[in-house]
Amino acid sequence: MTDAPAATPYRVLARKYRPADFSGLIGQEPLVRTLTNAIQTGRLAHAFVLTGVRGVGKTTTARIIARALNCIGADGNGGPTTDPCGLCEHCRAIAEDRHVDVLEMDAASRTGVNDIRELIDGVRYRPTSARFKIYIIDEVHMLSTAAFNALLKTLEEPPEHVKFIFATTEIRKIPVTVLSRCQRFDLRRVDMEVLEKHFSAIAEKEGAAIEPGALALICRAADGSVRDGLSLLDQAIAHGAGRVGEEQVRDMLGLADRARVFDLFDAVMRGDIATALDQMADQYAQGADPVVVLQDMLELTHWLTRLKLAADSAAGAAASETERVRGGEMARTLSMAGLTRTWQMLLKGLGETRAAPSPLQAAEMVLVRLAYAADLPTPAEALEALRNQPAPPGGGGGGGGGGGSLAGRSGGHGQMPAAVTLNGGTGGGAQPVMRLVPQPVQPAAPSLPQSFDEVVALFAEKREAVLAAALASAVHLVRYEPGRIEFRPEPVAPPDLATRMSRLLGEWSGRPWLVSLSREAGEPTLREQALECEIKRKQDAASHPLVQAVLAAFPGATIEAVRDLTDAGGGADAADALLAEPEPASGEDE
Repeated sequence: MTDAPAATPYRVLARKYRPADFSGLIGQEPLVRTLTNAIQTGRLAHAFVLTGVRGVGKTTTARIIARALNCIGADGNGGPTTDPCGLCEHCRAIAEDRHVDVLEMDAASRTGVNDIRELIDGVRYRPTSARFKIYIIDEVHMLSTAAFNALLKTLEEPPEHVKFIFATTEIRKIPVTVLSRCQRFDLRRVDMEVLEKHFSAIAEKEGAAIEPGALALICRAADGSVRDGLSLLDQAIAHGAGRVGEEQVRDMLGLADRARVFDLFDAVMRGDIATALDQMADQYAQGADPVVVLQDMLELTHWLTRLKLAADSAAGAAASETERVRGGEMARTLSMAGLTRTWQMLLKGLGETRAAPSPLQAAEMVLVRLAYAADLPTPAEALEALRNQPAPPGGGGGGGGGGGSLAGRSGGHGQMPAAVTLNGGTGGGAQPVMRLVPQPVQPAAPSLPQSFDEVVALFAEKREAVLAAALASAVHLVRYEPGRIEFRPEPVAPPDLATRMSRLLGEWSGRPWLVSLSREAGEPTLREQALECEIKRKQDAASHPLVQAVLAAFPGATIEAVRDLTDAGGGADAADALLAEPEPASGEDE
């Protein structure tokens, strides 16, 4: 009795369909073109760094480069080629990860300087059998700083028989001293159309029937990664026993139906919060993740915005006919302000939902906020509505038998009704019903100070004595207009004077104030102006003939103060009248 032959172990699709040459790399045409030309012309760099997101082919490309440089052809006489034969000993050994001259190192597990020193020690030895000794270091950004420094000299002047190939997902973590010694290639995310074509061909080879909608969902979930997409495709084929449907993939990925996402978004934008909450609960009961539902709504918001701005580029082949038709209708009805507001609220709500103890409750609160904010007018619309609101009549009004809306002002209560609605019945005896919605009367906006003197007086009136004193004695005014002040402060002025002035003036006046500092000389301070004015008044008084006579009659006398008389006569005329007053008749000595 002979034993049954052992079954061939199953190989996952990501390994089974790994490209063996440059023609198998999809979505990386610039990289393929550059490397092909370099190999054909012999302009080979001594170090390459491959960067990109996970699953786009960095390690695969490194192995293809190793095969292309070491291939000797089926007859054993070939040189570096862009089309490795796959038959020679070097091609087969590299494909099976057993070539002694192609060394792969995972920098995530070997990060220290000692690991790099072991690598450097082997660089000076020539390859055992291959044309080049090739070092492939995956996730190179995980190396320590000391390890990078130890690698620098060898990386700059390696032997002719050594090539370095680095792969990383975090190119910014690699020191610039290393990057400057390498030839850099950025592997791009693979487009959805390219992924769909590639996965469809693989599914056909595997004998699996997959619906176009299911394939689109897998490609969207792959997010440009070929390896992630092949893993999902492998799982979907196993889940459906060879037949892959759209609903099945949605259940597998925990996604909500695209049409149901449209229904939920439409209910929220209409402000129908009861329907929106029911739909969210229904999707959650069927296995949809609340975080994924909000992500779908966020993606839909972005797509509708693009559809509104550039309909031709947004409604591409990736969107179904239902999405294009319904999305076009929604994009026409929704405003740009509403879409941008929805984007911001969803983006903030998504972070809250991820961090919340109950994601479902957090997602429902996001929907509530969206529904109540959906019908809010924009600031421009609110101002326009206030501007176009008719002025209320002076007295109240009565209603007739039909229906109507009146606006009136209540007397003596400081409130006015926003609307008076009369609902009159058509039948006999029906009484009209009046509904008053009181609305506080907005106080008149305070008048703005028209000069800097009035600003200082306002600070004194509001009992800001310290700031008022600083404004009077330590501020040189450069420019002033209501709502804007520019001044040069003295060194003794408070350092936050401008900030405090702007805040307080904004609170008192109800409008923003721009208070800024300047290096211009500006005017004298108010205190200096007052002193100068007082000196001038004393000089003017000293030049008066009567005052000169008094000063001459009393040697050593000085003018201490000059005051304006506020008598009925007032002003200089009253002063002259007082000085010209005759001597008292009592005969008393002067």
